[in-house]
Amino acid sequence: MSAVLFVCLGNICRSPTAEGVFRAILEREGLKQTIHVDSAGTGAWHRGEPPDSRAQAAASTRGYDLSDIRSRQVVDADFVSFDYILAMDTANLEELRALCPDNVDCRLSLLLDFDPGATTDEVPDPFYGGDDGFETVLNLIEGACEGLLARLRVPH
Repeated sequence: MSAVLFVCLGNICRSPTAEGVFRAILEREGLKQTIHVDSAGTGAWHRGEPPDSRAQAAASTRGYDLSDIRSRQVVDADFVSFDYILAMDTANLEELRALCPDNVDCRLSLLLDFDPGATTDEVPDPFYGGDDGFETVLNLIEGACEGLLARLRVPH
């Protein structure tokens, strides 16, 4: 079984959206039992909280349910448990590199590395913006998650 962890700063906007989108894709493809999906934040400000209501509303309009997701912070065990740890932006990628235990071969990258058609490297944080930011996040995440699944289907 493969395991994928999506990571942003507070784990209430981008990474839970990616978790919900990827879970739905896996469900659609009949693969939810073969790939474990989770999300976390590099910070702990929102620990235990559900995703931002705007993220949930935007996701819901596209058929994604984020309601059972709760924010958590990245822990050392994540670096061993997950085959892919995918950051939403370079700041969080750098933070993950700093958090990665010295004795672990951390498999870190940006989520948008999995979308060959992406015109940017980062999924922007929509927290301080308007509702359109959450739509942009969904657009970017959907493309990258489809690319991620394509990569996971290729034998290593």
